[in-house]
Amino acid sequence: MTISMNKIRVLVVDDSAFMRRIISDMLSSDSSIEVVGTARDGIRAIEKLKTTEVDVITMDVEMPRMNGLETLKVINDKYNIPIIMLSSFTKQGADITIDALEFGAFDFVQKPSARLDGSAADDMKDELISKVKLCCKDGDCKSDRKNEISTRKRQERPKMDDIKAVCIAASTGGPKALSKIIPMFPKNYRLPILIVQHMPGGFTKAFAERLNASSNIEVKEAEEGDSILPGMAYIAPGGYHMVVNKQGMISLNQEPPLHGVCPCADKLFLSAVENIKGKLVGVVLTGMGKDGSDGLEAIYKNNGVCIAEDESTCTIYGMPKSAVERGVVHKVVPLDHIVEEIIKITGE
Repeated sequence: MTISMNKIRVLVVDDSAFMRRIISDMLSSDSSIEVVGTARDGIRAIEKLKTTEVDVITMDVEMPRMNGLETLKVINDKYNIPIIMLSSFTKQGADITIDALEFGAFDFVQKPSARLDGSAADDMKDELISKVKLCCKDGDCKSDRKNEISTRKRQERPKMDDIKAVCIAASTGGPKALSKIIPMFPKNYRLPILIVQHMPGGFTKAFAERLNASSNIEVKEAEEGDSILPGMAYIAPGGYHMVVNKQGMISLNQEPPLHGVCPCADKLFLSAVENIKGKLVGVVLTGMGKDGSDGLEAIYKNNGVCIAEDESTCTIYGMPKSAVERGVVHKVVPLDHIVEEIIKITGE
């Protein structure tokens, strides 16, 4: 993909003329972005790409003739262009969005369920512009790293019996990453897995159901008061922080976002260190920002084991980079080998 030296060139695809205009206006309000074309369905979008240089595509999920998922597959086969899906808050929209992320969409933006005005429009504009820019951000995180990393004195690895849970954090690129690694855990895996994926409410339930259908272990969207059971994976619901309470059970709250996100991995990790009686394995996967670093540091200091996804397999090497630079990571591992590494530490 060749990116314009001056502006990020965006193709807007939506079956609604109103939404095409709104999205185009949102993007054009940023001086670094140029909307170079629009299309009302996937077929027209593919035709546009034959004659138009495009750096990023924003694409509606639900469209006639060829929906967003079908269009994504065709474009991915022919071009190397990041695609941001725009999804409505519906069961069908959530399901197709999860499919799209698994098939290689860069990320998604949720369309407001109410009228698109006021703060809802501003929030959508800010998120959309941020993600378009993120698509075209050159990797500024390149560094020479060995597979074993720590800038602090390494402690002895804890015994398998001392490990009581696995905690995982993910953001941009996380749905695809989690869809790859969670099915790698063996049936009857002996530990619970607690997962924070930055995702709006309504989408985490569909995502958990999808993972459950493809995995050997049981996966569910966490609920208030859930017991934390061996061989179960719990995904924090969108819009709620998931923490481990003093009784060692799952508790949900709607406290303000931390690091700009809710759910927040640091809240989960820190509460797990405090209230799970034993050591933890902490894993930080692809994503923008620094969420998970504070929690990994707590796991590290409590003699747990900390793993970061290697830059080579990250969609965005932000959260793992933050943890590595803090010096609280024992292993930097490509995505395909993360579960293998966890099982080496914890046993099956």
